[in-house]
Amino acid sequence: MRLTLTTLFAALATPALAAGDKPFFSLGNTDFVVSIAFLIFVGILLYYKVPGLVGGMLDKRAESIKSDLDEAKALREEAQSLLASYERKQKEVQEQADRIVASAKEEATNAAAAAKDDIAASITRRLAAADEQIASAQAAAVKDVRDQAITVAVGAAKDVMAKQMDAKAAGSLIDDAITTVGEKLH
Repeated sequence: MRLTLTTLFAALATPALAAGDKPFFSLGNTDFVVSIAFLIFVGILLYYKVPGLVGGMLDKRAESIKSDLDEAKALREEAQSLLASYERKQKEVQEQADRIVASAKEEATNAAAAAKDDIAASITRRLAAADEQIASAQAAAVKDVRDQAITVAVGAAKDVMAKQMDAKAAGSLIDDAITTVGEKLH
């Protein structure tokens, strides 16, 4: 039925039926035919509730767009919260890295100071040991020189005494030594 009505109205609205100088309410006037065809077309649209369907389709489309916008807004907020979370984590990681670097620098400084102190103590011990060895070597050298001097002096005294001593003087020295020993022992 729709097809026949549409065909009828299309045939009535053709320019072949319209004339240029005819009265307005005649089928020969194109303006009248176009007006009637338009009113019939609008009537058909209203009869089949096309404006409601179009409005419903537009409402559905608007709701779809609104839901898409809401979803996009939710996704944007979620993305912003994730970005803020990652930025916080990055900041925390950077702070932790800074603390690790500072700790490593402090440990290196402390290790360097400890090594410096150990080296200074080692040098001090070695210097003290070297001083002791030098003092010991000096004492040994002085003792050796004294021993040699005593040996040389005793030998020289023996030679001098042997040349100056005769038997009578030797006997008198022996008697004096025996008397001195006897006095000290008793």
